[in-house]
Amino acid sequence: MRIHLCGVRGSTPAPGREFLRYGGHTSCVALAPDGAAGPALILDAGTGLRGVTPLLGGQAFTGTILLTHLHWDHVQGLPFFRAGDRDGARVTLLLPGQGDGRAAAEVLARGMSPPHFPIAPSGLRGKWSFCTIEPGPFKASGFTVEAREVPHKGGRTFGYRVSDGRCVVTYIPDHCPTVAGPGPEGWGEYHPAALDLAAGADLLIHDSFLLAHEVAAEAALGHAAAEYAAGLGRRAGARRVMLAHHKPDRTDDELDALAARLAGGTPAVTVAAEGGILDL
Repeated sequence: MRIHLCGVRGSTPAPGREFLRYGGHTSCVALAPDGAAGPALILDAGTGLRGVTPLLGGQAFTGTILLTHLHWDHVQGLPFFRAGDRDGARVTLLLPGQGDGRAAAEVLARGMSPPHFPIAPSGLRGKWSFCTIEPGPFKASGFTVEAREVPHKGGRTFGYRVSDGRCVVTYIPDHCPTVAGPGPEGWGEYHPAALDLAAGADLLIHDSFLLAHEVAAEAALGHAAAEYAAGLGRRAGARRVMLAHHKPDRTDDELDALAARLAGGTPAVTVAAEGGILDL
């Protein structure tokens, strides 16, 4: 599979010259099956979703958008996805069930409809289907996906394990492991859901909003430390860990320093940069 990193920032976009190399768009990763002309499965719909349209060579999007949760930085790109908001688009959007029986389109409309936004989800052009999902396995646009609930503040949140039958990528962009306890290092517990999702993965893309020394003061906001992400990958036997969901004010130079500090171990740890392409 080919992996396009279209948005790797967390919480809010980060424009400005200090954020050019790693990028300022919020969460969006696009997956293309081997040999496909463009992505068919999109993980999260942050402002980075705008970057998927050029990958499709002028074609309307046909595939699935899979949301981890409904915070703004994971959905704000939806009405600006030109390849999806056009005649001929065929989009299935899946999001975690909220436990109260509300339909997916109704849940999305709480943040995307007047007076907060000019149109509701029903105003998107093309053929859109909105559905809720629960933890467990399912098929999506040629991929096999395993969904598990992970702790995060302010709404039900899923992590995903995605396979094309040969390679596995695990995507956990928002994760608050301290909810389950301090864990062995004080960065949060390595709980079963996270370990199962990451077990033996070729690539683990994980929340690294915090650094270890920031956990005590800021973990209550709902995020994990970069050191935790590396530790999770090591304990789960992942082949590679990619740090993502960068804090909005974490500059390029600071992310360079983080990459240098965590490099050289097992598994390999790298820092996600917008526009990056990986072939698994």
